[in-house]
Amino acid sequence: MAQMIRRGEISSYELVSAHLDHIARINPKLNAVVHWMADRALQEAAAADRKLQQKGDCGPLQGVPFSIKDSIDVRETPCTAGTLGRKHAPCAHEDATVVARLRAAGGIPIVKTNLPELLFAFETDNLIFGRTNNPYDLSRTCGGSSGGEAALIAACGSPMGLGSDCFGSVRVPAAFCGIASIKPTSGRLPRTGHVPPAGGWIEQFWQIGPMARRAEDLALALSVMAGADGRDWTAPPVLLDESREMHALRVAFFTYNGVVRCSAEVEAVVRSTARVLEYAGMRVEEAVPPCINQAYELELAIIGADGVEGIDAYLNEIGSASVHPLLKNFTDRMRPFRATAGELASRWARWDEFRAAILRFFDSYDVVLCPVYTQPALLHGESMKDDNFAGFGYTMAWNVAGFPAATVRAGNAGRLPLNVQVAARPWHDRTAIEVCRVIERELGGWQPAPLIG
Repeated sequence: MAQMIRRGEISSYELVSAHLDHIARINPKLNAVVHWMADRALQEAAAADRKLQQKGDCGPLQGVPFSIKDSIDVRETPCTAGTLGRKHAPCAHEDATVVARLRAAGGIPIVKTNLPELLFAFETDNLIFGRTNNPYDLSRTCGGSSGGEAALIAACGSPMGLGSDCFGSVRVPAAFCGIASIKPTSGRLPRTGHVPPAGGWIEQFWQIGPMARRAEDLALALSVMAGADGRDWTAPPVLLDESREMHALRVAFFTYNGVVRCSAEVEAVVRSTARVLEYAGMRVEEAVPPCINQAYELELAIIGADGVEGIDAYLNEIGSASVHPLLKNFTDRMRPFRATAGELASRWARWDEFRAAILRFFDSYDVVLCPVYTQPALLHGESMKDDNFAGFGYTMAWNVAGFPAATVRAGNAGRLPLNVQVAARPWHDRTAIEVCRVIERELGGWQPAPLIG
């Protein structure tokens, strides 16, 4: 789209208008969009066209629209994080760092998208805006917490968007909706301007991440947004890794994490993807990283070490007197993990041992290929079932490790998409994306949703 604008094949105004018109048609089915920035977006598009005509200095995203999860600040726009206490919160005074950087590259924000309350759920539903549906099957969830983003992008309402990921929240929705996404290395992107704000002991678990239909757009977005901003002290000035020779990569793959088995369809897609990478010249071996079976319990144990008092206090402070069942289900799973200071120290030591063991595993491999989840998109409400919930340990593993993990569509289960997950060593985000591009090239990647015209 950026190239088409630069070549004069379409104007930014036409492109933004087309997206807004398409969203108006599909959103009644999806309920993915919660805040519109249409008037301002059209004004910015017209200004982008004038700048191009005047041959001004234009960025790599000049005139291209993008969308934002409703937990990331956009100036003069509400940010509810899906919780009642922020329903009437004042508009943000400034853009989050990642939004500001996309703007500086010429991007134009057009809408904000739905999410579960306070981002704690693997489905997208809240007491303010209601439920978002999967564009491939409206009876199924689009995933969470960046579910509105995934549904909108998959249905061509936005070419690219921003989500955030603490347990799998950009990768699970991307997998349920068949698009590409990456949870970058913890600290790769500044988290300034996120609600709830960055900080505390969960800092190293989560990261803002780009979402798009194609993997190459993840690389473009990451190159624009990466780097320290001088405000989020956990985002160091680490350069993006250089592109790698794909035929020289060493790949480990696994289909069972030792906790919950995947469906036969998911296992078959991972194995067929491994063969694709082998045919591309990579050295591929079946091998399970050590300690991977500890990830699910370890993340809940560390984040829930205060017995969820921090979440309860925040909800009370902002006046969220009622909470959604999805949030209650999630927090109830963490409450039993309340710990003394000594117990938290012991868990933290286990966390360090886990990360060290995973890092040693990468002495022998460059990337790990594995499932994103145990099955295709779930029916609405089914993520709260115990076996289904435990299946999200496949994404949690890379949050606990802090490693970059990307996902791309690699197959189908009937009309539903099936994605695979590619993790790389810390700060080798581009390597994970490049492997996804190989998979996408050979297996097709994103496909249009048949229910959305």
